[in-house]
Amino acid sequence: MPAASRSIALDHVDCWVFDLDNTLYPASANLFALMDVKMGEYVARVTGTDLSEARLIQKRYFREHGTTLAGLMAYHKVSPHEYLDYVHDIALDVIDPDPALAAAITALPGRKLVFTNADLPYARRVLEKRGLSGCFEDVFDIHDACYRPKPEMAAYHDFCAAHDVQADRAIMFEDMARNLKPAKELGMATVWVNNGSEHGDAEACSSFIDVEIQDVGDWLAGL
Repeated sequence: MPAASRSIALDHVDCWVFDLDNTLYPASANLFALMDVKMGEYVARVTGTDLSEARLIQKRYFREHGTTLAGLMAYHKVSPHEYLDYVHDIALDVIDPDPALAAAITALPGRKLVFTNADLPYARRVLEKRGLSGCFEDVFDIHDACYRPKPEMAAYHDFCAAHDVQADRAIMFEDMARNLKPAKELGMATVWVNNGSEHGDAEACSSFIDVEIQDVGDWLAGL
């Protein structure tokens, strides 16, 4: 897909919406590799398969349901709290505070929110490690979305309703291109953080991506 280059009228934006993983920290940190191991172990235990087969199941659930959790809940009735506690129990040593990003987000006019397919305890740990804890009004997590992950449209409706977000006055930053399609359909401006996330370019299309960037902090600093 050619780089999107539509201009965004930022003067009307009063709500800045950020994904968490691989958006508010570099994809090169590869935290998903650590979670991938934990997911594989959990899927293997639940399905009674070896780790090799479990990985195939895990990836299929991710592709077809948006998250591995959604597939596990659909087919195996797993406890979302138990699963999320297990897979998010990882070290965060590979990410560091980013004072420049914190300053850029703090300087933005209007409200700032995190909209993530992860859960709140993990999101808080990541934000604290990045030095971003005080930058956001709130975090809308997978529990808030009733386990309907992005890109399910219901999650976006729930997010907007929960935080009284007027979609046509909001802008969303996301490393997974397909997660921007529902945002655009609701009227949000969209920024694809194309930084090498696994499957990040799946379904990418300029019809629903206004701007393509590589680094959130660099782009915000240039506004």
